[in-house]
Amino acid sequence: MKKLFTKIAIAVAGFTGVAVAQQDPQFTQWMHNRLIYNPGYAGTSGAICGVLQFRQQWVNFTGAPQSIAVAGDMPIQGLPLGVGLNIISDKIGPMSTNFVRAAGAWNKKLAGGTLGIGLDVGMLQKSINASWIVPEPDKIDPTIPGSYGDNGYSNSSLNKVTYDLGFGAFYQIPGRFYAGLSSTHLPAQTVGSGDIKYDMTRHYYVMTGYTYDFNPMNALGVNIKYKSDLAAGALDANLMYTWDKMISAGATYRFGDAAALLLGYQSRPFGGGYTAKVGYSYDFTLSKVKGYSSGTHEIILGVCYVPKIKKITSYGDPRFLN
Repeated sequence: MKKLFTKIAIAVAGFTGVAVAQQDPQFTQWMHNRLIYNPGYAGTSGAICGVLQFRQQWVNFTGAPQSIAVAGDMPIQGLPLGVGLNIISDKIGPMSTNFVRAAGAWNKKLAGGTLGIGLDVGMLQKSINASWIVPEPDKIDPTIPGSYGDNGYSNSSLNKVTYDLGFGAFYQIPGRFYAGLSSTHLPAQTVGSGDIKYDMTRHYYVMTGYTYDFNPMNALGVNIKYKSDLAAGALDANLMYTWDKMISAGATYRFGDAAALLLGYQSRPFGGGYTAKVGYSYDFTLSKVKGYSSGTHEIILGVCYVPKIKKITSYGDPRFLN
């Protein structure tokens, strides 16, 4: 019975958007994978980068969210353009959402950094399988897919594909400062029809961060992200300490939802300009779900290549992946 009700609670959260505006997947280490939120980021670091991110939310909670994101971006040499691609898979209870989006951004060098204004275009797939069971078998809700009830009532599952659009503006001085404003799911479509459908609401993101170097060995960074679908919002505030530009440790507080600890390692340049990064975070659930969950695990892997440039610029240090 506990398993049944937890699956119900998660699916209801997904349909109504009450789970802190979580129609878009949530990541604690979002500051290392900004392209999935803002297409204006593409190319602004001056490097060719790829990121793989995996998140298992609410361990031991039946039907809990599981998210995977793969993203890559690069500047186009000789042109004021950056391009990127992100692929996201997000599952929660009987529902799954897949995104594939290609990003393009106009890049302009400005005040020691780069401003990117971009658009992403792609596809969105939303599916709801037919394994859903209502908490009261004799009660029938035609808006929920599944087979239940003494009369063998059954709904077909949902599996629809549609287009998706996003827009963003992003400015950064690599390794020092960044700020971005963006929106995803601009069409705000209803996916499906009849009794089984899903409203994809437009999401808005504001993010910023600053890193202060106390000396060549010690640095302290602040990262802040706010997201909203105009019905609910979530604010992440992060503090990160970095030693020798390699080892990092920090903490994040997501207001009303969770607190997290983060650890990371970034290699020194190798192979003629490559750097690699690995990061781990653990979320302590603070919401009402904490009685059923053993927290959340998240892992991120990244690699960057900084092309050799003759002229010294702010992009000359390949240690910065962001």
